Amino acid sequence: MKKYLKLLRVEQWVKNLFVFVPLFFSGNITNLDLLTKSIFAFIIFSLAASVVYILNDYNDIEADKKHPEKRRRPLASGAISKSQAIGILIGLIAADIALVFFAQAYFHKSLWKFATIILFYFVMNIAYTFKLKHVPIIDIFIIAIGFVLRVLAGGYITGISISQWAILLTFVLALVLAIGKRRGELINAQVSGKTRRALDGYNVQFADIALSISVTLAIVCYLMFTLSPEVQDRFHERVFYTVIFVVFAFLRYLQQTLVYNRTESPTKIVYRDRYIQVTLLLWVAAFLIQIYFKK
Repeated sequence: MKKYLKLLRVEQWVKNLFVFVPLFFSGNITNLDLLTKSIFAFIIFSLAASVVYILNDYNDIEADKKHPEKRRRPLASGAISKSQAIGILIGLIAADIALVFFAQAYFHKSLWKFATIILFYFVMNIAYTFKLKHVPIIDIFIIAIGFVLRVLAGGYITGISISQWAILLTFVLALVLAIGKRRGELINAQVSGKTRRALDGYNVQFADIALSISVTLAIVCYLMFTLSPEVQDRFHERVFYTVIFVVFAFLRYLQQTLVYNRTESPTKIVYRDRYIQVTLLLWVAAFLIQIYFKK
């Protein structure tokens, strides 16, 4: 069972929590109907992401065998055969399509916008897998757009409008993670050699500058988000002070990236770094306080 969970990269599903962003920031986290719709979006997007991961691993078997960590992936190690992977991939696609139709019938509403987002995510990532991941800059932009699609999916399935600042913040936050990952790969490449063609278009100095610019943009976007009239009205003017947690989290991430060189896999930081975990919990708690104790 463990090898199949590894193939699906279940640990990466944490990224799909971004579908809950519209629900959370709208102050409707306790609305059972909207929460159920967001959970459906999370499951559907997670299965779609697993299809993309399997396709990517299938295409990268030979390259992954040369990578110090990726060689342990089920396909690269031979724990799962190619035919098994294809069968699982087809099953996941069928399950995803069935879930979309079931959700449409269950919620009695048209989900064509949501379905379009899922389809676009598939098409974009197929292009990424076979070509665009080898094109510097474009590769990290596609990763960032993927996070924006998650937020849009959460908005479309619930019918919640999404702030432009929230969309921009999601994009630059994802850029931070993608650039940090590329930087980690560059550091690793100095020891074991390059395992990704796109790395030819990067170096550590460029990654450091791009990372600094992206972090600055992310903090500014979050600041403008908290100061926007709709957010101030929905919560409380003191929501502005949650920027303290955001700045701390980014500084911690930069420390892990620039000082300790530990960010080849951004999700590992979320799972292992206690400072970032506590900061995220405090940030969530601060927002929940704004929702329930607005006055």
